[in-house]
Amino acid sequence: MAWHGDQGNPWGGRKRPDVEQTLNKLRQAFSSQRLPFGGRFGLFPVAVVVIVILWLVSGIYFVAPDEIGVVKRFGEAVRTASPGPHYRIPYPVETVLRPKVTQVRRIEVGFRTIGDRGTNKSRAVPDESLMLTKGENIVNLSFIVQYKISDARKYLFNVKFPDITVRDAAEAAMREVIGQNDIDDILTTGKFQIQQDTKASLQRILDIYDAGIQVTAVQLQDVHPPDQVMAAFKDVASAKEDRARMINEAQGYQNEILPRAKGRASQMVNEAMAYKEAKIIRAKGDASRFSQALSQYRLAKDVTKKRLYIETMEEILPGMNKIIVGEETGRGILPHLPLPGRAATAPAPAGKP
Repeated sequence: MAWHGDQGNPWGGRKRPDVEQTLNKLRQAFSSQRLPFGGRFGLFPVAVVVIVILWLVSGIYFVAPDEIGVVKRFGEAVRTASPGPHYRIPYPVETVLRPKVTQVRRIEVGFRTIGDRGTNKSRAVPDESLMLTKGENIVNLSFIVQYKISDARKYLFNVKFPDITVRDAAEAAMREVIGQNDIDDILTTGKFQIQQDTKASLQRILDIYDAGIQVTAVQLQDVHPPDQVMAAFKDVASAKEDRARMINEAQGYQNEILPRAKGRASQMVNEAMAYKEAKIIRAKGDASRFSQALSQYRLAKDVTKKRLYIETMEEILPGMNKIIVGEETGRGILPHLPLPGRAATAPAPAGKP
């Protein structure tokens, strides 16, 4: 293909080199050289040199920042390479595997996603999801496992199918944990602890396999009873909710009544103590007053007797209907009690009806 002017000419304003002319010059130069044992250089040695140079250059390789290079020599792992440029003996002597060690891989157990994850379409795998609980109940459970490569050499050479191995080990670990828990805890409050226990159990299994895998998370996706007994479990759950509601209402009533009753009891006790103290103080006062009156009576019996009589009358008479008759007037009147209507009517003056 000819170049039109300088436009698109990779050689700029210079005249492009003639490839055929250059090859002819090289052919003549090598053909003019004689070998030590006779003869001249041909094109074959040149091709061999070029091939050898390209073969040696092919040993240069690069490891990305999220990868670890594992160099194999005739199929055996001999060393690892950190991110950056490196050199190996070219193929087929040495080859390089570069797994992504920072990538978080995902394994689904009990279900499989159909198509893109954003569509939220999946199909159940009953052989993996149906598990037996501590009380010999069946629960339908699906979960995911997330893991990373912790040792690239072990990951590549100690386990043949890492994803299948992780899935099988995760299913075994989950079945072990579910078999140690009651179905009520599995369906309600025990999910977080089940995830943690399964993660620890799965990590122990993979460490025994020396798989070079680190489990980062175990997440339950869906936990429910089998479809055949779903209605019965809903009734049980509803009854438990009613029981919890009634217990809460009873505790609320108890919390309302007990303080009130305790307050009333404390009030009654305080009133009784106050009444007791008042009675004691009043009795002591009466006894003291009686002792003082007795001492005064012994000194002046007539005066004390008259004073006591007057004081008693002061307490009695104000609350009684009474008629007071003078000593002179009372001599000619026959005492007759009661005299009805006389307490409210004052005696008329003498000479008036």
